[in-house]
Amino acid sequence: MEILLVEDSLTSARLTMGVLQKGNVQHRMTWLTDGQDASDFLFRQGKYSHAPRPDLILLDLELPGKDGRSLLSDLRSDEQLQRIPVVVLTASQEAEENLRIAKLWIEGFLPKPVDIDRFLELVRELNRFWHADMMLPVSE
Repeated sequence: MEILLVEDSLTSARLTMGVLQKGNVQHRMTWLTDGQDASDFLFRQGKYSHAPRPDLILLDLELPGKDGRSLLSDLRSDEQLQRIPVVVLTASQEAEENLRIAKLWIEGFLPKPVDIDRFLELVRELNRFWHADMMLPVSE
């Protein structure tokens, strides 16, 4: 599984990476700390022209460069990117309701500090979905 972590806090990024390792979720991770860099990565612009397409995005909403809400809106309006699952990680208590009001579809919402067990279960569920989606029917 290819994971894009967009998080400007070193502490939160380390916690997230540690949880994924501890949970034995096989993945490759790209960590970006700036919303504009994440946009360039996802839309394969500039130095990210050959960036891998993530299978999952872990997104903080409060980012330098480009706000996470704006990035999420851009993702959901792009035909090729709109199907990538997004889990929002944020310290904002109002973020979940605001995202629902804005009708920006997300697969999960985890307030910071992240509940490790809840986070692992969500990632495992998305991992199962990803593997099921990648299975090809057997020809008879």
